[in-house]
Amino acid sequence: MITPEEYSLLLTDEVQRAIAAARGRDPLEVAMDRAVPHARIVATQVKYLARAARKLPSYAAAQCILPPLAFEQASSEACAAHKRIAGDSVLDLTCGLGVDAYFLSRRFRRVVTLERNEMLARVAAENFSKLGAANIEVVNTSAEEYLQRDGLCFDWVYADPDRRSAEGRKLVRLEDCSPDIIALKPRIDRISGRLCVKNSPLFDVDEALRLFPDSRVEVLSLGDECKEVLIYADGSGPSVTATALGCGSFSANPGQTVPLPGPFDPARYRWLVAPDVALQKARLARLHLSGRADMWSENGYGFAAEEPQGVLGRVFAVESIEPYDPKRLKRELKGCGAEVLKRDFPLAAEELMRRLGLHPGADLRLAFTKIGNDFWVIRFK
Repeated sequence: MITPEEYSLLLTDEVQRAIAAARGRDPLEVAMDRAVPHARIVATQVKYLARAARKLPSYAAAQCILPPLAFEQASSEACAAHKRIAGDSVLDLTCGLGVDAYFLSRRFRRVVTLERNEMLARVAAENFSKLGAANIEVVNTSAEEYLQRDGLCFDWVYADPDRRSAEGRKLVRLEDCSPDIIALKPRIDRISGRLCVKNSPLFDVDEALRLFPDSRVEVLSLGDECKEVLIYADGSGPSVTATALGCGSFSANPGQTVPLPGPFDPARYRWLVAPDVALQKARLARLHLSGRADMWSENGYGFAAEEPQGVLGRVFAVESIEPYDPKRLKRELKGCGAEVLKRDFPLAAEELMRRLGLHPGADLRLAFTKIGNDFWVIRFK
């Protein structure tokens, strides 16, 4: 975390001008440049502002202060902008760097955000000023203390609990995170009937519905990477949604199922579908592809005779589908450059390449999977 002395320096015109002048340079070079005032502090900001250009472009453009740990733990702007809540007022229990609070301020007239770390609270307030977000109030206190106050009333309460233990161990169970939203739920219910909780991408969808039976649960992905599992506990559920940012969404009621396809017949399939990871995490892939492609496992691939349209995921033209025979494949493919994909297969892509004598390249594209008790390799375009 930034120290009070470092924070004071970061507010000075001298250091701000040095940061602006050094942006685009190698941070290590900046740190060793004796002509740069407070070079180490300047270099750190240059490093994280460069990273923020993609993850937090508004913060980068405004040359916000970026404490390294807070930056790493912050939501991306793409995910923060997606939160499906709006109204007059919102209480954010977990400010951190403040990215979610900043985007909530665009959809609420008033935002109160809590940060128990005094230094981080000061950084967040300064950044909101740089960003021109005048409707955000930063309160340096814990969620547990603030929720004991009288007269609180908000349209929504938002929380992104800290998922690291004091020893730095990753936490997944909501009850283990800080603040403990389950323990605080009775107090939250008294000040607002609506709660939105951001969870780790590892968080289980069924667990979310167990803890909040009437909620909407949304799995959010970006670039086919699962980013968040959101719970909207506002009594409008139960439902489950898979959202691939920039591509679309698919929703269903919990428990909806489709029958498994018949026996796998490789001769009839001309198209391979790799469902987006959000569909897999939400356990909606088979339901989403129903009527468009056959799929035997939520973690596998879909196969279609005709090119499927409007699917959340990638669609590839199949060249061949054959049983996985590693000895034969190694004889045929050794030395080739390949792109290798795999789902529902016991070996990692790197291990498959090693065993088959392949190296990264564009000579061919291969997908490996298991259907029933059989292993298959698909050559695709």
